[in-house]
Amino acid sequence: MSEKKKFTLEYEIHSSPKILFTFLNEPNGLAQWFADDVLYREQIYSFMWDGEEHRAKLTNVKENKFVRFRWLDDEPQYFFEMEILQDELTNDVALSITDFAPPEAIEERRLIWDNQIQYLISVLGA
Repeated sequence: MSEKKKFTLEYEIHSSPKILFTFLNEPNGLAQWFADDVLYREQIYSFMWDGEEHRAKLTNVKENKFVRFRWLDDEPQYFFEMEILQDELTNDVALSITDFAPPEAIEERRLIWDNQIQYLISVLGA
């Protein structure tokens, strides 16, 4: 397995942090934009895409702020994180994504996140 590189993306989201957070940590919310289906059992999230299951553990969470998942079939130092950022002056809300991918796959992974976040924005009606 090649060494993965960390990358971060940021998206402006017209939503309150509280509403957005339910789409980041609740299985029903995640199933509306992130995966075809999401199941949660014994602290493990099962994400389904095209009939394939990928399991992740929620390793860190701060209500209305961020969630961090670690894929169970990946090295322990790799994770993906979704953090809600709110500007103190304007109250504008952004979603920051931190992920890891092999250098040759980063651009493809960015496009996947771009697509998924656009879908999230449409689900939020934002």
